[in-house]
Amino acid sequence: MSGYFAADSIVVRAMRQRAVGLSWGQRALVVGGLHPRLFVGTAQHTAHRATPYTRLALTARLMETVFLGTKEEADRALEFTAKRHVPVEGTMEVDGGPHHPAGAPYSALDPGLMWWTAAFALDSVEFMYDALVRPLRPHEREELFDGFVTWAVLFGMPAEAAPASYPDFRRRFDAWLVSDEPHLVEEARLVGRNIAGTSGYRLPGGPLTSETLRTVVQGSLPPVVREHYGIDWSSADEARWRAVRSASRLAHGRLSLLGPTPLLRGRSERFYQVVQRGEQSLVRRGGVSIPGVSDVTPA
Repeated sequence: MSGYFAADSIVVRAMRQRAVGLSWGQRALVVGGLHPRLFVGTAQHTAHRATPYTRLALTARLMETVFLGTKEEADRALEFTAKRHVPVEGTMEVDGGPHHPAGAPYSALDPGLMWWTAAFALDSVEFMYDALVRPLRPHEREELFDGFVTWAVLFGMPAEAAPASYPDFRRRFDAWLVSDEPHLVEEARLVGRNIAGTSGYRLPGGPLTSETLRTVVQGSLPPVVREHYGIDWSSADEARWRAVRSASRLAHGRLSLLGPTPLLRGRSERFYQVVQRGEQSLVRRGGVSIPGVSDVTPA
């Protein structure tokens, strides 16, 4: 049974790359943490404050299902998300800077905020594919953009909320990133730094897996984002990132000639579930996922 997106479309091919599927979500969350209304609106209504990695894994699974699943699977994911979004409405309880002061309204059904959600995902999928698989061609960037607009519309966004074209998206997104609008509230700073690996990952596979993912996530961040979070980045860090990036591109370029490569391609939902189970096991043992966030009860 087919899905909403053609199997040979660039958006499906990108999302099926394991290197993309296992990294774009962390990067999107860290960069997206700079949008105060988007972050605070989600944080104030989440049922997973004690288990933020579970929320990240659930979000990634829902997004992946719409892109890669059958229409029946996608429709279930869309219905589930729509129900979760109904109560997400309110006002900023903390100050998010001059563009997002305390008391500013937010809603999961705000067309502008819906596009920003898609924009952070699109930017990260595009970047990770470029860095870890191969550089996209100009027409593929346009097609990837169109795919994310379609995806956002499936989630309920009016089509006119999106930029008119990929160049328009790129210009607006890049200009926003270096403007005075991005702002970190304290919770976003704590969550983003932890997701980026400053406090160490608790992932299956041991230190090598954790260190590699830390290098990939932090290396992929624009320097201005690392500056916002206060993430140090040395020449040695940059050398490791370049080495990981080169090795990943080489593997994808060579192994694609050898037929099916399940380790490099396919749906990543099982990996998301492993991370989710690991965090939940930690919490059951009395551990804290992100100190200062997971162990704080909101007022």
